[in-house]
Amino acid sequence: MKGVIEETANKMVEELRRRQNPDGTWSFCFENSLITDAYMIILIRSLYLMEDKLVLQLVNRLLNMQTEEGTWKVFEDEREGNLSATIEAYFALRFSGLLDEKDPRLKKAEQFIKDKGGLEEAHTLTKLMLAAHGQYEWRYLMPVPIEVLLIPRSFPISFWDFSSYARGHIVPFLLLRDGRYHLKTSRTPNIRHLFLHGSRDQDSESRVFLLETLKEGVKGLAGLPDSIRSQARQFAHEYMLKRIESDGTYLSYFTTTFFMIYALKSIGYKEDSPVIRNALHGLKAMICQTENGPHVQNSPSLVWDTALISDALQESGAGFEEGTIERSVGYLLKHQHYKYGDWAIEIPTVAPGGWGFSESNSIHPDVDDTTAALRAITYSASENPDIRQAWDRGIKWVLGMQNRDGGWPAFEKNKTKGILASFPMDGAEAAAIDPSTADLTGRTLEFLGSRAGLTKDHPKMKRGIGWLKLSQEEDGSWAGRWGVHYIYGTWAAVTGMKAAGVPSTDKSIMMAKRWLEGIQRRDGGWGESCYSDQKNKYVPLSFSTASQTAWALDALISISDRPDDAIEIGMKKLLDLINNDQPSLADAYPTGAGLKGKFYIHYHSYKWIWPLLTMSHYLNKYE
Repeated sequence: MKGVIEETANKMVEELRRRQNPDGTWSFCFENSLITDAYMIILIRSLYLMEDKLVLQLVNRLLNMQTEEGTWKVFEDEREGNLSATIEAYFALRFSGLLDEKDPRLKKAEQFIKDKGGLEEAHTLTKLMLAAHGQYEWRYLMPVPIEVLLIPRSFPISFWDFSSYARGHIVPFLLLRDGRYHLKTSRTPNIRHLFLHGSRDQDSESRVFLLETLKEGVKGLAGLPDSIRSQARQFAHEYMLKRIESDGTYLSYFTTTFFMIYALKSIGYKEDSPVIRNALHGLKAMICQTENGPHVQNSPSLVWDTALISDALQESGAGFEEGTIERSVGYLLKHQHYKYGDWAIEIPTVAPGGWGFSESNSIHPDVDDTTAALRAITYSASENPDIRQAWDRGIKWVLGMQNRDGGWPAFEKNKTKGILASFPMDGAEAAAIDPSTADLTGRTLEFLGSRAGLTKDHPKMKRGIGWLKLSQEEDGSWAGRWGVHYIYGTWAAVTGMKAAGVPSTDKSIMMAKRWLEGIQRRDGGWGESCYSDQKNKYVPLSFSTASQTAWALDALISISDRPDDAIEIGMKKLLDLINNDQPSLADAYPTGAGLKGKFYIHYHSYKWIWPLLTMSHYLNKYE
């Protein structure tokens, strides 16, 4: 089998070399849930933009994704359909003007929405979009006064305690809600008949406490009420403008930019203003091509994919002096951050040195992209003083980002106040805060151990390992955050601890090994459903996926000194998944995660990156 692995890996290496762009990057689609495609149709029609061709293409894409029952899903094995996705697609198709409202496909969707309880049962993000178009009452959404934006950081809870992702969305939401703004035109379809029972949300004790605490903070603000409100609205306006990137997008995300456009409209901006015009241009630039037509990416993954592929090629034997690697390293160095972003509020003594996910991202770095980029430039840094300087800056930034509990977050340090999980927005438990996670902590430990030479005895490594051991599930797994879900978290935790020097006989490692072997499918691979993060327990898929099989194998390879039966059978399945040309459900199943139950990602690059990395580790260890 070793010969087949070598042959397959060599073919993948050659194909990746061929696919590299002249600027050193690799372009693969970040195919997320349909929310961005639907919202783009809605935005184009709302602003009367001359984009009929794009609207037609996006409409066809949505129709191609509709199930026979008339619903839309966010992952293949989702039972029945996804209510929020179906509402978004239905509203967008109605808005497009290309389908008659009595079209059977729309009537089926409408019936599903009614059967599931109507608009009021949708995700908060969906309701906010509907409210911005006059289809949902603002009074039922986010009962939070805009003045909370001014609560000082010295208060027990303030705006700045939220994660950067949450802040980026909360600001336009509060500005829109404060003005009870909605943009209704002659094109806007009326779907209020799908609002069936009125809001039935019951506030939990923790939510009541949070809202009361925020109101207390507002009461403590000095000044007349009208003046404070005016200041808060101005703060919201300036907050967005200061975080617009060179491509015109707000924080390099589609969703934040979408809601920013409506928020700016609510305070008097016209469609032809430079800010809105540039934002629209930036959103159009996020389009990639898929088998179902054009898709609007929420955040193109150019930096992430380029860093991971460059590293995978080097792990497979490509030298840092090769042109392919030199070009990729050159690109990554150009996109290291030099600006202070909001992350610096918590670590003002640490200089910029991170990387972001998207090419346009210059102020919103994250730990995962930074360690990925640092892996890719490590060998070049060992021979080039200038690259070593960039590497050192990145290392210092990563070390500075460690949370007080010992783990690592994604974007900002110590955004961990659990009460914020009660914020009146679906998914707040994951999106409102930026806690330590097994995948971020494990991946960081893996980099620091394998590339920076730090061992388990280093104080920061010891704290990271300690956090991982405390967060391990009783069954031996770890929950991931940015991948699906327990397989991803367990892979990251195990490979991180092993790179730090934790022995394979360690209890945590042995438990993880038993868990991974216990969930191996009969076909030899691994497959986990997106339901896992919603149910907070492992839910198997009925098929194996390439990336999840690679993650499980990579973890087992890091543990075992020899290729045991689980590894050998798993490698055979991985080869089958890679080399089989027949289309299957596994090809497009999302194994990246964003918002549970709402937003998952099919990374088109993952079928290349993780299998190649795993095969290289197998060949390097068991030669």
